[in-house]
Amino acid sequence: MELLNLENYLREGLSTEGLIEYQAGSVVSKTVIKKTAGTVTLFAFDKGEGLSEHTAPFDAMVCILDGKAGITVSGKEYHLNKGEMIIMPAGEPHALRASERFKMMLVMIRE
Repeated sequence: MELLNLENYLREGLSTEGLIEYQAGSVVSKTVIKKTAGTVTLFAFDKGEGLSEHTAPFDAMVCILDGKAGITVSGKEYHLNKGEMIIMPAGEPHALRASERFKMMLVMIRE
């Protein structure tokens, strides 16, 4: 996972467009912030790619930046479009899949 050099963006602002690109048959990730309190990571999922069901010990928020995503939280499936977000509570099983390619920002907050 690549860590983004934030010093380049401190004075100019940060646009999510172009910070991460799609790669055929892959899930690409780029860490924007990595601190003890939590992380912010950008992901680009090619069509058909995903993350299998898993849990995390802290709350996570997913914001869809491009495309559409299928996200399952505790067995319930949600369909999110660009500009929409969902909270995945700590300890709850969740999974993501790309019925079409999509980009997302994942914000994880540690307690």
